[in-house]
Amino acid sequence: MDDRNEADTDDAAFGQSMISGGGVTLRRLQIFIVVAYCETLTRAAKQLGLAQPSLSQQISALEQALGMQLFDRRSNRMELTGEGHKALALAERVLNSMQALEDGVRAIGSGARQTIRVAGLSSVLRVLLPPALEAMPGATTGLDFDIHESAPADVLDLLYGRHVSLGLVASESIEAPPAGFQMVPIMTDPLVLAVPGHLDLAGMRDPAEDLCADDLALLHRTVQFVFGTRTGDGVREWYGRALPRSRMLAQVRSYESALALVQQGLGICVVPVLATRLGGRVAENLRLYRTGLEPRHIVAILPSQYLHNPTYSALIEALQRAAGRLSGAPLHDCPPFIGAAL
Repeated sequence: MDDRNEADTDDAAFGQSMISGGGVTLRRLQIFIVVAYCETLTRAAKQLGLAQPSLSQQISALEQALGMQLFDRRSNRMELTGEGHKALALAERVLNSMQALEDGVRAIGSGARQTIRVAGLSSVLRVLLPPALEAMPGATTGLDFDIHESAPADVLDLLYGRHVSLGLVASESIEAPPAGFQMVPIMTDPLVLAVPGHLDLAGMRDPAEDLCADDLALLHRTVQFVFGTRTGDGVREWYGRALPRSRMLAQVRSYESALALVQQGLGICVVPVLATRLGGRVAENLRLYRTGLEPRHIVAILPSQYLHNPTYSALIEALQRAAGRLSGAPLHDCPPFIGAAL
């Protein structure tokens, strides 16, 4: 028997063990997948809406039903064993097949409506999704949408747990998706310096000479978004080089909060261009300057079996077109005093 046939036989035997016990349920497989992709039990329990003891009991029951140890327990962390990795691949196949079955059943009969479950960043859902749905054929007549506004890590948890079927995130904020998922580019979103509308930095070479005392103090007060990714490291380094005398006025966890403080004349911040569109319109009382920072790349992540599904293909194409039609506030060139420091 060659290696491939032997591997196929092993997989078949392993798959048989997955379905041989009454303790293996779709819910337990779903729990298993979420725990496998979450970094901690705490995060998995939050995502699943379960208490940690209940979650542990479900995993233990699945292990008992399968007759194998799926995880090595390390404090609050759960690390897949070798058998756990095999079981994960098979469990994902099972849930993918069930999702395909559900989608097929919904499509049977006249007047059937398909539910598209989407999770993504606030700025992407707010700015890109409405015009995409407006332009997408059948979006308002033959489809329902279940939309989750979530942080990148939560978007992935929702995807891997099969609570949603499409995620919209910045690729810089996540690891590469695992086997069984595809990443599709949607748009490039520049990171810009947002300052109050009255603060004109165009052509400025020496702020200490060109600004009044109040505006100079304003320039040195930063409002910093908590990225929690390598993008955040790059932004902090940028502040240190471009504005070495600056101090942090506030840390925020939403771009809307950051921009509200800037619009009020309290400080400046680095934000993605998409975030400067509030309520579908360009935010007022802002000037936006190029920074030279690497942009964030907005991508769609979805299970591989949906990549050629007509509905999902149409939605992704509509999102890409909506991104291409965006018109925003004018972007001013990077001020000379910042460019010289970088």
